Amino acid sequence: MAAMSTVRRDLLPLALATPWAVCAGLRATGAERGWPLVPAMSFVPYAAASAVLPLGVALARRSPVATAVSAAAAGVLAGAVAARGRGGAAAGPGPRVRIVSANLLHGRADPRAVVDLVRRLDADVLCLVELTPAADEAFRASGLPELLPHEHVRGHRPGAPPAAGGAVWTRLEVLERGGAPGRFEQPVVRLAVPGAPDLEVTAVHTDPPVTRSRTRRWEREMAQLPGATDDVLRVLAGDFNATPDHATFRRLLARGYADAGARTGRALVHTWSPEQRPQPRLTIDHVLADRRVGVAAFSVHDLPGSDHRALAAELVLPAR
Repeated sequence: MAAMSTVRRDLLPLALATPWAVCAGLRATGAERGWPLVPAMSFVPYAAASAVLPLGVALARRSPVATAVSAAAAGVLAGAVAARGRGGAAAGPGPRVRIVSANLLHGRADPRAVVDLVRRLDADVLCLVELTPAADEAFRASGLPELLPHEHVRGHRPGAPPAAGGAVWTRLEVLERGGAPGRFEQPVVRLAVPGAPDLEVTAVHTDPPVTRSRTRRWEREMAQLPGATDDVLRVLAGDFNATPDHATFRRLLARGYADAGARTGRALVHTWSPEQRPQPRLTIDHVLADRRVGVAAFSVHDLPGSDHRALAAELVLPAR
């Protein structure tokens, strides 16, 4: 009878702790694959914040097994979230490049707000995704070419989503133009930076992992993004539809990149939330720079008309 009583005492808190334990296990091992596990990992910060609930129930029920499971899960989740807010080494001397990145939400973001941000921050490069033909015309009418005279605009391909366009605008000399593979246009430019090695910038927009098939496409597109190499400095800026809690995103970082938000201790600042609701708030937009590149500043800015916020990073390149 005593053993049966112990089982009953442990059953409820263990059942309650299971979702947090599974989440912690996936985060610790990077074992999430496919839908719905991949999109579920976007909510690790919420799981970490709420991990006190199963722990409190386990303590109240005096269940040592459930308490141990809940405490371990809470520790893993809290550690994963806290680690991204620590920041990194300060940037040293060298040529500086200021980059702004914005997801325009089907071209609906206010172009004047973006142009004003470029002007205020004295940006050298602007990366735009979800660019429509009408939005492209609006940016030109808002004076963007006067600030950043060189462009690489990639429009729609047959069968592409209505807002599949992307663009990179810059004041720097453009040496090469290209594109990364994907459902959305991801323009790539190679830039000449005075006093520094060439800089390759990609305006990233991977397909969101919202269905089974699109999760597979997201995994493929993330893997196809270029890694850092010795011949050129690379920056990937835009909407990755990924957070640091995705193993696929961490594998991309391991290919030679550092997250500008993490370098400056601002990786917990959200960059996306639904249009009509304040929650959830997720960090799915990033500026990733070759680890040889320093980060002097990183900031996130509200963008009227879009469900995403704009990013701005001041990068310090090694002197040539």
